Amino acid sequence: MADGGALGIIVNPHSGRDARRLFARAGTSTIDDKRNQVTRIVVGAAAAGCRRVLLSRDAFRIASAATDALELPIGIELLELPTTGHAIDSERAALAMQAAGCGAIVALGGDGTSRSIVRAWRDVVLLPLSTGTNNVFPFQVEATIAGAAAGLVASGRLARESAAARAKIVEVRGPDGRTNLALIDAGLLVDDHPGSLLQADPTKLARILLTRAEPASVGLSPIGGLLMPCSAEDEFAVCVHTRTGSPHGRPGRILRAPISPGLYEDVGVDGAERIELGRELVWRGPGLLAFDGDRELVLAEGETASLRVVRSGPYVIDPRRALRAAAEAGLFLDLAPWHDHRGAGGTTCC
Repeated sequence: MADGGALGIIVNPHSGRDARRLFARAGTSTIDDKRNQVTRIVVGAAAAGCRRVLLSRDAFRIASAATDALELPIGIELLELPTTGHAIDSERAALAMQAAGCGAIVALGGDGTSRSIVRAWRDVVLLPLSTGTNNVFPFQVEATIAGAAAGLVASGRLARESAAARAKIVEVRGPDGRTNLALIDAGLLVDDHPGSLLQADPTKLARILLTRAEPASVGLSPIGGLLMPCSAEDEFAVCVHTRTGSPHGRPGRILRAPISPGLYEDVGVDGAERIELGRELVWRGPGLLAFDGDRELVLAEGETASLRVVRSGPYVIDPRRALRAAAEAGLFLDLAPWHDHRGAGGTTCC
């Protein structure tokens, strides 16, 4: 097997445990769940021929507890980085893994976790796994298979082009010239507050720009998806014009949409517009721009922000596509004997 590059694994310990769960019917992703997922990712990567894995130490000991007892033919390195409990932790980890030559990263978290990684490393080769609440960007797939798919690409045994496609993103330029991005949705909210951790209130939502308008999802994406579906592969985006205030008792159509797990809301909509890639939109304040659910950019009265959707985001590994390509190339045939020693006694599987 080729040695190739290393696989990075970035875990957001706080994903799947935020305040939005109090106002919906979402499940919880525990620390133990994440530890077990990390273990399975490493096992999958090792079985696929990856020889080196990098993780970042965290305050909950997810990375160390997940890998301490593993006896596999793979080198495991824990990066010593400052931790704050905020998005900057994922950004620092991504930059460190880029510097260390990682060929791919598996991210455990939600849309926001992947967004933090992409902000630090725009053209990262990424396999996002869902552990958050209102997720569209990450996959919901068995972690073992995700590890195998990412390990194949990271090690160089499978070409990136055989497993990954470049994602669309929303590029944003604020009134001060600073740039930002969103992977799935940018929303313009009125009478809302920066830093709020709750899902967007539809009565405060004036506009949404979506790279993906997925009808079979939750969050802001299905507000567009139930009007004008748009997938990751489609070469366009969708802008939804919504009405603030109560949608009832006023002119206009009302859309019932799942804005969080187990939570539907009625949303006033004035229409959905197909947006060609590269077309610039200008949104005017007052209002608050949220990117993949994170409320970050305040627009004062008269201030503007420009937004456009372009296909210049991360290279996203599709685990199903990767494993199919591996099967067609026979990458799991006639390998060296496989040894996975589990527990004190050890169990050898060949």
